[in-house]
Amino acid sequence: MTDDLRKRCFDPVVDERTRLLVLGSLPGEKSLAVQQYYGNRQNKFWALMSEVLDVALVPLAYEARLQTLLAHGVGLWDVVAEAHRPGSLDSAIRDRNDNDLPALLARYPNIHTIAFNGGTAARLGLKRLGKQARRYRIFNLPSSSPAYTLSYVAKRDAWLALRLGLGVVERLNSEP
Repeated sequence: MTDDLRKRCFDPVVDERTRLLVLGSLPGEKSLAVQQYYGNRQNKFWALMSEVLDVALVPLAYEARLQTLLAHGVGLWDVVAEAHRPGSLDSAIRDRNDNDLPALLARYPNIHTIAFNGGTAARLGLKRLGKQARRYRIFNLPSSSPAYTLSYVAKRDAWLALRLGLGVVERLNSEP
């Protein structure tokens, strides 16, 4: 294995206001290249969170997006701390070290909801949390990645359930 195939996650984006923690698996190539969570413009994360929060995140600068998430009680991190992975597909993750999710959750006790962005994040994250997962409201969401070919509307409908984790009243009008 060469070092250029070893990928590392970003630092967690959380603070004392965080109630909902969204966990991905590991940043993809484009995200790592621009050093931004969900930095691939084809990834629908920012559009989906815009719908959840009813705030236009996509036009904002990256730092403003992060600050807006935090202001709404949303944090970001990844389940995998580092791994060998050629390309961006989760199926290619090998020789991984996972993040210490229990320690982060202990440090931020206001987190009561965890959302996994995709199946790999859910499978690995739930395994890492073990019995501790029962303490949290858990959402296993369809991946926002372009590699997961579910329609945007279907993804959006699933992601809107996060409003329950934030105490946001469901909008009556759920237009695309």
